Amino acid sequence: MTTATQCSYFDESHEMLRDLTSRFVREEIEPHVDQWEEEGIFPRELYRKAGEHGLLGVCFGEEYGGTNTDLFHAIVVSEELTRSGAQGIAAGLGSHMIALPPILFAGTEEQKRRFIPPTLSGETIAALAITEPDAGSDVASIKTRAVRDGDHYIVNGAKTYITSGTRADFLTTAVRTGGPGHEGISLLVIERDTPGLRVSKALKKMGWRCSDTAELAFEDCRVPVANLIGTEGSGFKWIMQNFLSERIQLAVMAVTSAAMACEAALTYAGQREAFGKPLIAKQVIRHKLVDMQSRVEVAQQFVYHAASLAHRGEMAIRQVAIAKNTAVEACRFCADEAVQIFGGLGYMQGVLVERIYRDSRLLPIGGGTTEIMKEIIWKTMQEPGFRM
Repeated sequence: MTTATQCSYFDESHEMLRDLTSRFVREEIEPHVDQWEEEGIFPRELYRKAGEHGLLGVCFGEEYGGTNTDLFHAIVVSEELTRSGAQGIAAGLGSHMIALPPILFAGTEEQKRRFIPPTLSGETIAALAITEPDAGSDVASIKTRAVRDGDHYIVNGAKTYITSGTRADFLTTAVRTGGPGHEGISLLVIERDTPGLRVSKALKKMGWRCSDTAELAFEDCRVPVANLIGTEGSGFKWIMQNFLSERIQLAVMAVTSAAMACEAALTYAGQREAFGKPLIAKQVIRHKLVDMQSRVEVAQQFVYHAASLAHRGEMAIRQVAIAKNTAVEACRFCADEAVQIFGGLGYMQGVLVERIYRDSRLLPIGGGTTEIMKEIIWKTMQEPGFRM
């Protein structure tokens, strides 16, 4: 794999953060990750420890308890947390990366002071609640409704597949305050102790097992109007902007996992003997590894390119969609080939490539499916003046 130090996107500050995060992973995560996978959750204390190391504060600025860092610092943290060997760790510890940006960019000063600092320190857990039982990628069709009643909204509805949902202290929640379609969607911060909010089910998953995932119910929840993010009807805009950074992070997770699968297969092929020789002596195995590495390097460079466009403030919708699909496909290919190279061992729980294979199946679904990404790409290709 091409290392980050060989890329022009990272400077000394990024590499210092990489060293810090890598050490955190070795000391605080790797010794326990197998146990947490079995238990289906990692300790809440891990948020506080990550906060103490400054890992939760990247991209949020010192004013609210974060650090003056950029998108590539967030990429570094995501890469190294993914290298813990469990994508659920990166997803769970990083749930605030999709829950807090709407508050940061559209919230009131009181909301920012109230919700952001304690989350970046790891004292509180934030989650984003958008997906519903009947509305996934089609965000504009959500049904959870918030009806104004004086100084409160009365919220009724349900959410599902919510990362960190079983123990989040507050939820950045998509609700319908207006009519049909995207113009009727708003965002509300709904706090855990709100009467009528309950975890209806803790969901068990194929992968990402140590990240808690919930189905939530809202039954006549009275939410203060002061918890409205931005203005009524502006929620869809912030959700779409959020998707851009979420898709970059998922692409980073995909390409990092692909690289790990390739590295594990390379090591195993050099050690495992068959018919008196190491597997790596077989041309067919060497060519599998070459194909894996080639896809990793191509995907990694395009993911970094798309991220650099977003870092410059461009709405790189097409490039990010292409990056996500390219990285996800590289990960799918590498995970499958790695299991094949490992043979029967690759099918056993507790083996890294088996976990990567399971974990990675969510990546073409989360943050917008592969098919939705293709539709986004197609729409941008129909814009006037489009050129390759």
